[in-house]
Amino acid sequence: MPKNFNRNVSAPSHSPVILYGRHAVVAAVQNPRRKISKILCTKENADELRRLIPDCPLTIVDRKEIDRILPREAVHQGFAAYCAELPVYALEDIIAMAAAKERCHILILDQVTDPQNIGAIIRSCAAFDALALIVQDKNAPAETGAMAKASAGTIEHLPLCRVTNLSRAIAALKEAGFWIIGMDGYAQTDISCLDKTGKIAVVMGSEGKGMRRLIEEACDVNVRLPINEKVESLNVSTAAAIVLYELNRR
Repeated sequence: MPKNFNRNVSAPSHSPVILYGRHAVVAAVQNPRRKISKILCTKENADELRRLIPDCPLTIVDRKEIDRILPREAVHQGFAAYCAELPVYALEDIIAMAAAKERCHILILDQVTDPQNIGAIIRSCAAFDALALIVQDKNAPAETGAMAKASAGTIEHLPLCRVTNLSRAIAALKEAGFWIIGMDGYAQTDISCLDKTGKIAVVMGSEGKGMRRLIEEACDVNVRLPINEKVESLNVSTAAAIVLYELNRR
């Protein structure tokens, strides 16, 4: 993280969120950038949180109280936290982080809207050393508890950049020395044929529609994953994990 990060940070623009699940809440408690107003946990989980941060704003409740404030399908494991959204990185911050690197990769999502898919993608970005994740603000969901849970807490560590105009962001990345790769199931080039050296930004579109036309045209090259012809496509989070693994191979 650049030392001058706070100078360029954008304030959260959406409503406060409720994080839930052990990994999501513990990672949030350990993140100095996360503003937490209240933590709910069951008695058996209190000692763990107090060991991490002795003065954290902790309220001990039973599981039914946490059940009451969360969606019915939420698996909370006896942990929940009321907090503000994380501040997001500016595109200039991402470019500055990449400036001193000879080799790095960024993932760009074009109209991927499912919070759990994005959370899973964040986890893969963290696992395979992506420098950052970039989304278009108006076509991507706000941070949610489901997103943080699906990320297994890695949302606290991965730089997330929301941009107003994805085409302009891609142009700025090109100017900064990035090679822009579009993922397209109908492309002729296999991802394994790519030169993975240097700075690479990979664009992934939504399931079904894929990348928008103008975004696809802004890419330097389109590539595909070599999957069985009997399978039309993969879930976007699964495809992202494979792409990021491939880019991270030395």
